[in-house]
Amino acid sequence: MRLVFMGTPDFSVPVLEALVEAGHEIAAVYCQPPRPAGRGKKDRPSPVQARAEALGLTVRHPVSLKGEAEQAAFAALDADAAVVVAYGLILPQAILDAPKRSCLNIHASLLPRWRGAAPIHRAIMAGDDKTGVCIMQMEAGLDTGPVLLRQETLIGAEETTGALHDRLSRMGAEAITTALGRLEDLTPEPQPEIGVTYADKIDKAEARIDWTRPAEEVDRQIRGLSPFPGAWTDHDGTRIKFLASRIGAGSGAPGEVLDDALTIACGSGAVQVLRLQKAGRGPQGTAEFLRGMALPEGTRL
Repeated sequence: MRLVFMGTPDFSVPVLEALVEAGHEIAAVYCQPPRPAGRGKKDRPSPVQARAEALGLTVRHPVSLKGEAEQAAFAALDADAAVVVAYGLILPQAILDAPKRSCLNIHASLLPRWRGAAPIHRAIMAGDDKTGVCIMQMEAGLDTGPVLLRQETLIGAEETTGALHDRLSRMGAEAITTALGRLEDLTPEPQPEIGVTYADKIDKAEARIDWTRPAEEVDRQIRGLSPFPGAWTDHDGTRIKFLASRIGAGSGAPGEVLDDALTIACGSGAVQVLRLQKAGRGPQGTAEFLRGMALPEGTRL
């Protein structure tokens, strides 16, 4: 098929690669414009732009798709379909109507649960035991379109958003190639009215750990916010990000270090921290971290 691909971050890259490998013609790749990044704050292309250019594909990164000129340029591509995954711009109706068949979105949740911006984070933070990807026909509403194909997966007991992100990206790549190959045979299923939830964008204010909360909630916060923005606490004025954890054994005062394996007491129960990061340093396993910053038994965070 002749496709337009629309995506921006790392999550979208395996999908683009899968479409190319499957032999589809990519008429153009749309992504967000380069943004200032790094110490020099120089404009850096998005992961999708970098990969698309390496593949020799035409790249466009308009600031908006609301103008008539941009909409005409999109329509002139004469695409059979558009594949959209984590693009970052709202698609006006003129864009949705332009492809011959439809605009298909890859969404990283089991719709209608977790419509919106941060479905992977929210699924882990809410304690969901499963998630997945949906191939959805796009319409004007926020992730409200009918679903063509869905694939489920269990969420691991120690899985972080980063790890689940990578798994769902690969699942999305497989699902969209399957859906495009079976497009004539798939029946769009309207999303049910019951079970709708919204995955609000992650606010950095959510990242500070409240040790008075139950261990299950603290563990889900740590895993759900890893690697970004990273759940954090402080000790003697030093901010420490916690990037991986599991439910631990023991109890004590909230925030109290219980042993030399960095098990930390919560309002009820405890969590064992597996990976963490001090400001200005890279992520480290617990044993390595503790060799550089002592947090002995009895320390209060």
